[in-house]
Amino acid sequence: MNISAVILAAGKSTRMGQQKMLLPWGNTTVLGKVIQTLQAAEVEDIVLVTNSVIAKEVTSYKVRVTLNDEGEMLNSVQLGLSAQKPSAEAALICLGDQPQMEAGCVRQVCDGFREGKSRLVVPSYQMRRGHPWLIAKELWGEILRLRPPQSMRDFLNAHSDEIFYMECASPATLQDLDTPADYLKYNP
Repeated sequence: MNISAVILAAGKSTRMGQQKMLLPWGNTTVLGKVIQTLQAAEVEDIVLVTNSVIAKEVTSYKVRVTLNDEGEMLNSVQLGLSAQKPSAEAALICLGDQPQMEAGCVRQVCDGFREGKSRLVVPSYQMRRGHPWLIAKELWGEILRLRPPQSMRDFLNAHSDEIFYMECASPATLQDLDTPADYLKYNP
């Protein structure tokens, strides 16, 4: 089954005070680590939804770039799904500011879909929803029709009885970087 990824990286990083996607993380950047993890999990087609500033800095990565200078999450998800190749059967919705995401958890979520568990597979840790979550192609149209103030949370809540929760052994599925304190806490 062909599973792609949409990385949401168009936010303005206002709480961080600087562009968090480009902050150092190990031998790469925050965003670079997310891309490396998806590639390590054998996700071959990656669509990066980002703003013009970040797009100029990520030309060396093997991803397809879609611009969203508005930075709004629903719009980013819609742009990412609209940019999918016809062969994609499902897409992982990933946060660009989640460099501690683990390839094993990504594989588990993909396996949940491949095993026919559900059209919506969401990683969880101690009963809390995390990222990246997976949505089958037949549900994309519903997301593409959402309009603000509707959100992805509304979509997931409307489909709560369909979600297959894949328990991940690490809290990393819940952790993203919003503030300088988060960056210092999680950066290796």
